[in-house]
Amino acid sequence: METILSPSTFTPKPYSFPKQPKLPLLSKSFACALNNFSTSSFSSSSSSSSSKKTWISHLHHGLAAAALSLAINFCPVPSLDLPAAASEFDVLNEGPPQEYILDDAGVLSRVTKSDLNTLLSDLESRKNLHINFVTVRKLTSKADAFEYADQVLEKWYPTVEQGNNKGLVVLVTTQKEGAITGGPAFIQAVGDTILDATVSENLPVLATDEKYNEAVVSAAKRLVAAIDGLPDPGGPTFKDNKRESNFKSREETEEKRGQFTLVVGGLLVIAFVVPMAQYYAYVSKK
Repeated sequence: METILSPSTFTPKPYSFPKQPKLPLLSKSFACALNNFSTSSFSSSSSSSSSKKTWISHLHHGLAAAALSLAINFCPVPSLDLPAAASEFDVLNEGPPQEYILDDAGVLSRVTKSDLNTLLSDLESRKNLHINFVTVRKLTSKADAFEYADQVLEKWYPTVEQGNNKGLVVLVTTQKEGAITGGPAFIQAVGDTILDATVSENLPVLATDEKYNEAVVSAAKRLVAAIDGLPDPGGPTFKDNKRESNFKSREETEEKRGQFTLVVGGLLVIAFVVPMAQYYAYVSKK
């Protein structure tokens, strides 16, 4: 007969794992001290080295930034004003205007355009002379307004027969200058005296004061009066409208450019050579 044991009568004994031997406290303290010593020594040496490198790096970046700033401020930079250059060539490619005015610079008012169209239309109907007025903001392809005016006239009227009775007045607003050119019949009808006076008085003097509408209207009236044989109405002079120019001459620009080149070159040498020399001296001492 089998004996059945109840669960309450059997109690298993808990199994105890063997205890690991404890490390001596001396080894732990020694390890911590060694770790702290090596860490402090490495931190001290690395901080000293990094401080020297940081000082050299700051000096290098500072000198380089100063040299770059002066180079940007003083060295001539090519103009990237693409819309102005494009409009200059658009005048050539578009051909003569349907009426008499091509205001590419956008400086003429509606009243001025209307007055010019009326005056020049009446002149053409009476004298068979056609005068175009062109305004541009700046020139990049030609040295001055006279070369550009000749180029436009030849482009618009390629033959002598087409350009014989044509006149062209060009006003460059940024450069504050103008030019007048034309075919043989136009030049003979106006006369060299009035042409020179209009170019040297009406266009540049009033353009210097940014009176572009008055400049073209007064120039047109002076040309028409000369063609009709009327007394010369005259024009303003620089003595009456004297204004100190903000533009430097070519000689002054070249002189300043040479000085700035020397200054920027010296700073660039300092920015790159001095940090390298300091680093070499630092490495050689080690």
